[in-house]
Amino acid sequence: MELSLRKATEHIGTEIDGVDLTQPLDDATISELKTALDEHSVLVFRDQRFDDNTQTAFSAQWGALETTVYKREGDGGVPVANITNVDFRTDSIFPPDHPRLKSNTGNEMWHTDSSFKPVPSYCSMLSGREVPPVGADTQFASCRAAYEALPEAERLRLDGLVAEHNYGYSRSLVKEYEAPRETLEEVPPVLHAVVRTNPTTGRKNFYTGSHASHIIGWPVEKGRQLLRDLVAKASQPKFVYVHQWQPFDFVIWDNRSVLHRGTPYDSARYRRVMHRTTVAGSGPTVSETGDALAVA
Repeated sequence: MELSLRKATEHIGTEIDGVDLTQPLDDATISELKTALDEHSVLVFRDQRFDDNTQTAFSAQWGALETTVYKREGDGGVPVANITNVDFRTDSIFPPDHPRLKSNTGNEMWHTDSSFKPVPSYCSMLSGREVPPVGADTQFASCRAAYEALPEAERLRLDGLVAEHNYGYSRSLVKEYEAPRETLEEVPPVLHAVVRTNPTTGRKNFYTGSHASHIIGWPVEKGRQLLRDLVAKASQPKFVYVHQWQPFDFVIWDNRSVLHRGTPYDSARYRRVMHRTTVAGSGPTVSETGDALAVA
């Protein structure tokens, strides 16, 4: 099987042809895809007609899968997250004031999936089952390219810093939304290194996003300002790839080095059904003594 890669931007993203991910793949092909992810951070595949079983089988070839956190609709604790404005119980669009829609707006903030877990995720895989004709793009920002563009003094300033990541903090930023108590109990605050190193390539990036609350040992607002500044540096247009969804697109991104966010759409008019699987990382980013680990 010969893969064809076509870069999306200078710093982030590539579109890959020549492979049907819904069919069983050999280890060599999976290894080639992992190498491409290390290099390009976001992989785009067109016309991949997954169902949940085939998506789960493909994703599991990359590593252990995370399960979703508690949701009021009862679809927590499963390996496939249903990111949608459609109530799967009635197959109708949620009413505009439904908590699920308010929660979904949190995805419009720059974030990295599962940074609120003790072992943050390796990568996410998103299948566009039903996509609106306008809006609902996904933007991806390279924290690696932004880190490498920093002056050396700024990079040195970040080394060794540790941030608290807190799902409750990020959800508190969502207007008129209160996270379920069961979810907050399931994912208490955790610590992560601000600078992470790709263990395969040795390249570094900073690690931030909406779940990152503050810097340990710093005044809270000073730390939050630094974390916001890092998001602003990564989300400069030159470091961003914008994916405009077509039906059955499949996108894989590296949560260790990439921020992403959704863009708004008319959720009262258009159905949007996106199924995500998330591959767990290999370990924590902070030691038991609270120090940042050099490789994560």
